[in-house]
Amino acid sequence: MQKMLQMATMVLLLTLATSVSAFAYQYMTAAEVKQNIAAKTPMTLVDIQVEDEFNQHHIIGAQATYAYPVKSDADRNKMTPVITPLLSNNDLAVVVCPRGGGGAKRAYDLLLKSGVAEDRVYILEKGQAGWPYPELLD
Repeated sequence: MQKMLQMATMVLLLTLATSVSAFAYQYMTAAEVKQNIAAKTPMTLVDIQVEDEFNQHHIIGAQATYAYPVKSDADRNKMTPVITPLLSNNDLAVVVCPRGGGGAKRAYDLLLKSGVAEDRVYILEKGQAGWPYPELLD
C-alpha cells in the first residue's frame, strides 16, 4: 500500500511539474525592448493588436498581424507572415498584445508550436497598454 501511495505521489508531482513548465512564459520589460531597439538587436515585434488599436498606437517597427485574440484558425493564420521569416532568422520575437495577457500567451504558444526556438520568444510585459515611451510610438 505504501509503495502505491509513493508511486501515486510521484506521478502527481511529475504531472504538476510538467503543467507548471507548460505555463512558464518569458517576459521582456519595456525598458529591455527600448534597449534592444537602441542597440539595434535583431528583434521582431510581433504585434497582435486589432487593426484599430494598432493604428492608434504601436511601437515603431512593430509588425502588425491583427491576430488578437489568437483563438481561431483565422486569427492564427494572420501570424503566418511574421512566423515565416522568424523560422529562417535568429531574431528575438517579442509578442506585443494589448495588455500582455491571454492573447500574448496564445501567440507565444503558436510561435513555439511553429518552430521558433523558445529561447528567442518573449511577451512584452504589460503589453502595449504598459508601454511608457511615447517617443518610440508610431
